[in-house]
Amino acid sequence: MSTQAITATTDSTSRPPRWAVWAAHLTTLVVLPSGLWRIALVLGYPGGYTDEGFVGFQSAGAKVWMLALSVVCELLAFLTVGLVRPWGEVVPRWIPLLGGRAVRPMAAVVPAALGAVALTLLWADVPWWWTFPHDDMTATGNLVVGLLYQPLVLWGPLLAAVTVSYHRRRTHSA
Repeated sequence: MSTQAITATTDSTSRPPRWAVWAAHLTTLVVLPSGLWRIALVLGYPGGYTDEGFVGFQSAGAKVWMLALSVVCELLAFLTVGLVRPWGEVVPRWIPLLGGRAVRPMAAVVPAALGAVALTLLWADVPWWWTFPHDDMTATGNLVVGLLYQPLVLWGPLLAAVTVSYHRRRTHSA
């Protein structure tokens, strides 16, 4: 089957539901507070840590790690938007070798579903943040950091919901 034929058969005529668009965009926002907090650490702000607790974050390696983690998390969250945008159905033309080709639904659904499960498991303990000891943090820092990380609990479920919507829309309209 030619690329044109694949594109023609997989172009979705149904638009994503409004809730799915909102949920996809919300994923980028739930990741933002923790990322901004890590960037503050990179810039030298102790972010709620005691002087002794902050020492481990002052090395170049720790700063690179925190900055990279913040950027990668935000980029991964942004990929959810592709499940409700045209570039989640047809690879943008500017991408070498793949540009203009249809995205096979399962090529997006499988990694998104696995990511949703992984994220849900990864952040499942965050609501109990305050039950774990944080001796390297001030009382206020412990409260603020816990609040900044709470939105991450939503990342996996939001991604799962948008993934199910994408799957239904792409497999029922093809």
